[in-house]
Amino acid sequence: MSKTYKKIIALFLCLSMVFATACGGASKNSSDSGKSTEGSEKKDKVNVTMVTDQGGINDKSFNQSAYEGFENAKKEGWLTYRYIESHKEADYAPNLETALDDESDAIFTIGYALYKSTEQAAKQNKDQKYAIIDNANVNNTPNLVGVLFADNENSFLVGYIAGMTSKTNKVGFVGGVKSDVIDRFEFGYRAGVKEASRQKKQDIEIQVQYADSYASPDKGKSIANLMYQKGVDVIFHAAGGTGYGVIQAAIENNKYVIGVDRDQSEDAPKNMLVSTVKGVNIAVQKISKDLKEGKFEGGKTITYSLKDGDAVDIAYAKNDLVSKEVKDTVETLKKDIKDGKIKVPQNEKEFKDFGFDK
Repeated sequence: MSKTYKKIIALFLCLSMVFATACGGASKNSSDSGKSTEGSEKKDKVNVTMVTDQGGINDKSFNQSAYEGFENAKKEGWLTYRYIESHKEADYAPNLETALDDESDAIFTIGYALYKSTEQAAKQNKDQKYAIIDNANVNNTPNLVGVLFADNENSFLVGYIAGMTSKTNKVGFVGGVKSDVIDRFEFGYRAGVKEASRQKKQDIEIQVQYADSYASPDKGKSIANLMYQKGVDVIFHAAGGTGYGVIQAAIENNKYVIGVDRDQSEDAPKNMLVSTVKGVNIAVQKISKDLKEGKFEGGKTITYSLKDGDAVDIAYAKNDLVSKEVKDTVETLKKDIKDGKIKVPQNEKEFKDFGFDK
């Protein structure tokens, strides 16, 4: 029985009472009823439910990172969890309704594609806490916390690495679905490649294509194969499960690839240069620990950047494909970004204002 249905039954019983005092909270607004979204008592253990986007927990990307974060917390003994995988967009709302049956301390939705359904669920179930990964809490919904990552910053670093490592001066970018989130990857990457172009004093061509899916490795492989055939020798993918096909194409064409969201070097140890790291595992554990301590930052958006260490970073593959000289320069660039000397663009407009042509 879902919480929504339970609340309807409770209201019916309450109104059926002869004496109004029998329902002490009946005169309050619905936003004041139920558990507080600002916090609660401390707990020895918290229980959460995770709803994935279409990539699922084996996407080798941010859904898997969230899963690993919860799994680690479970092993530490302070959290229990369940996950519900979505296979298509139409699954989001029903899966969120199913998640209510768990009566979790919080429901986590993984991926910006779930924002509309998550916000709607939060507004309909004001005594349930929600957290969404990769989207802001746009309307400051009080029982929802949004989590964003400055993906443009570490994408700039791997763009620089791609440009400096490329022997053909042709690099590629494969995106999942066009969105504000993937714009941060694309235009941060473009800016990093342009920085490499300036240092090399050579033009570097950037080929960009979107797969319109996060769960189509065959399409990712097809796009990557074509890019490699056109002379590209480094591709950065930001495409979830679709990106696994890009990695396979790199192996089969013996070209370079750049991973996303987590260290993906084990999937292509001889072809992976580096991966951007998005600490989804860190974010979900932090929010869960806050719940354990009776805290909840509902109504807000938490944003992680390079300043936050492992939450936003890069991970080199253990193959020495990236030169020490490039790595040293990356550390300088990273410091300049942290210090605000470099403001990395996160969309096309900022990219143009940054002084680069598309």
